[in-house]
Amino acid sequence: MSLLDAAILGTYFLTLVVLSVFGLHRYIMLYLYYRYRDQRALPAPLPEKLPKVTVQLPIYNEMYVVDRLLASVIQMRYPKEQLEIQILDDSTDETIAMVAAAVERYRAEGYDMVHLHRQNRYGFKAGALAEGLKVAKGEFILIFDADFVAPPDILEKLMGHFTDPTVGMVQARWGHVNRDYSLLTNVQAIMLDGHFVLEHGGRNRSGRFFNFNGTAGVWRRSTIEESGGWQHDTLTEDLDLSYRAQLRGWKFVYVQDVVAQAEIPVEMNSFKQQQFRWAKGQIQTCRKLLPTIFAAPVPLSTKIEAFFHLGANFGYPLMILLALLMFPAMVIRYNMGWYEMLVVDVPLFLGATMSVCSFYIASQKEVFGATWRSRLKYLPAVLAVGIGLSVSNAKGVLEALLGIDSEFTRTPKYGVEMCSDEWRQKRYRGNVTLVPYIELLLGVYFTFMAYYALSNDIFGTLPFILLFQMGFLYAGFLSVIQNFTGLEMREQEA
Repeated sequence: MSLLDAAILGTYFLTLVVLSVFGLHRYIMLYLYYRYRDQRALPAPLPEKLPKVTVQLPIYNEMYVVDRLLASVIQMRYPKEQLEIQILDDSTDETIAMVAAAVERYRAEGYDMVHLHRQNRYGFKAGALAEGLKVAKGEFILIFDADFVAPPDILEKLMGHFTDPTVGMVQARWGHVNRDYSLLTNVQAIMLDGHFVLEHGGRNRSGRFFNFNGTAGVWRRSTIEESGGWQHDTLTEDLDLSYRAQLRGWKFVYVQDVVAQAEIPVEMNSFKQQQFRWAKGQIQTCRKLLPTIFAAPVPLSTKIEAFFHLGANFGYPLMILLALLMFPAMVIRYNMGWYEMLVVDVPLFLGATMSVCSFYIASQKEVFGATWRSRLKYLPAVLAVGIGLSVSNAKGVLEALLGIDSEFTRTPKYGVEMCSDEWRQKRYRGNVTLVPYIELLLGVYFTFMAYYALSNDIFGTLPFILLFQMGFLYAGFLSVIQNFTGLEMREQEA
């Protein structure tokens, strides 16, 4: 074996092992979720004395969903005199006029609703929240993003937890108003279910840190202020503030049984844009806070979990490295005797794959109960799309590590709920870069790899090769097709 061959195989196996460790962490989340099931936080009744609550609605060019959001917020069951509604509007299009008209209408009905329009987007969402907080009347702050539908009972079921003076934030679970719109939305829904059911549930029940998700949660105002306020030096201001608050001793509560429905991105480029922002922001937060967390007087288990939580997206560059090394590693070992792949690669790939499958199957059992088996058909797509996202998310991770700044790019929303709803002729599109073409090249690369494996009777790793192939081709092809649809629409408008 040459030195180059040894270097390729060594790097390949090391990458597989590290990714397997991240896969093992999913089993830990499953264990914590079920081990501490008796610690599940339940909806709590309202306190006798109802505090003033400010509802903050940060929006930016949301003409298709802002009316739905406002209509749901005014339906919340809470006394009007104890409720203030702030629309934090950074829009530059017709959304401004739509909001102004809605505010005038709702104020005439007796709602304390204010329209705060900024002439710039300084600090993006974090900046808007901070500006609104300066003039907020409420002792507590409920936040909803534009793509959400506020549950009527959310304050009834969350506010009771604040009778404990050490509780600083209470988070509800996300639901999905358009889960069944397409294959892509079903995949996203399952991915989010895993995060909101098992990760949040496992972390919160076991006393580890978990995070506010930017929406569908209530903050104690003093918690925000005493923890350093909203800061915009990362793209995940919610994650950043969550860890700073918990490091100061504030308790967070996750109420899994209160569900706020939201619109999932229906366009691949918008989905990638959202995932890129989350991946980059999470690594930015990791760089910013992990040293402080390791030095803090908190349990070792909390520190270890914080590392896996904040560093989870390091897996994406490793996934790309693994993808590039799979073919040369296969050729080298085929010439040495391909049977080694059966005792090394296949168990590692199976371990990583089974951890993902077990994780998402468990989440679907929790969400759907007796009908969870109907969701199993989407698992191969969940695995493939997770791989397909690796190029875009790896780019976000590398930018975060290199300190490359980028603006907070919001996820376009179209007001899509029913399968019959159309979005292709509406405004707003996710940004398109060279990433889809890299994904397509990787898809072709894995097509040749599959041909090589078939030609040489290397069947053990073929299912995993095809999974990578489908993931990259699906992500790249859908991005390119939907981008051309958007270009055609924009040319017609011009």
